[in-house]
Amino acid sequence: MTEETKLFPRRALITGATLGIGEAFARRLAADGWDLVLVARDAGRLDTTATELARRYDCRIENIAADLSTDDGCAAVERRLGDEPPIGLLVNNAGMSLNTPFVRSAVGDEVRLLRLNVLAVLRLTHAALGPMVKRGTGAVINVSSVAGFGVPMPGSTYSASKAWVTNFSESIGQSVAPLGVRVMALCPGYTRTGYHERAGISMSRIPAWLWLRTDDVVDEGLRDLRKGRLVSVPSWKYKLAVAGLRHAPRRLLRGVSRDTRGRITPGTD
Repeated sequence: MTEETKLFPRRALITGATLGIGEAFARRLAADGWDLVLVARDAGRLDTTATELARRYDCRIENIAADLSTDDGCAAVERRLGDEPPIGLLVNNAGMSLNTPFVRSAVGDEVRLLRLNVLAVLRLTHAALGPMVKRGTGAVINVSSVAGFGVPMPGSTYSASKAWVTNFSESIGQSVAPLGVRVMALCPGYTRTGYHERAGISMSRIPAWLWLRTDDVVDEGLRDLRKGRLVSVPSWKYKLAVAGLRHAPRRLLRGVSRDTRGRITPGTD
């Protein structure tokens, strides 16, 4: 039994649970003896993931097929967070990015991004914390990004949404820590999740050594949660990057920004 299973009721609710970091959290926690509530949009993929995990790890798994960019999707998960048996750990992993500069993107797409990356995180964290504070135990991990510490994607609202997630998590984490509850922002850098491919974002210019493994991100995140940290940045290379994003002159950062997905080239459509 690991430290985190001693601290909280051993049931975790994970959003975006069928791919990438969310799926890695599901595998790791199931292997450690947790029961799971898995949330994702794709009901078929959700069933497949749940069946494989239950067979391999002999754990109890509930599924909630929900689009968290909608009110109905958030409401369904909020109801489960307030229900029994209790949730000891919430992992807000679901998120999205756009491969279009802000001035050319559809406002509906931008609103959907903010509803998923920001509003859903706020609503589900709020729903989880009520029961956790009453019990005096529990934890929330909000998956953010190193991108939230600066503006590595000029013209993109993704980094702004993740800046909110990190600030929100740190603020709420400070307020509930004296009550026995933990809230932490997990801020990975480039991680091989299939996320960029699904968004149509080419990452071919990113050198191989910058990429992280999902299992390593989860391992370091859970270690930092046990230590009571409010913000977790996996890997020394990204800890250095965050220090640079926080303290280097903004003009210098603008000059070395390498992610061009949100840039606009004059004279192009």
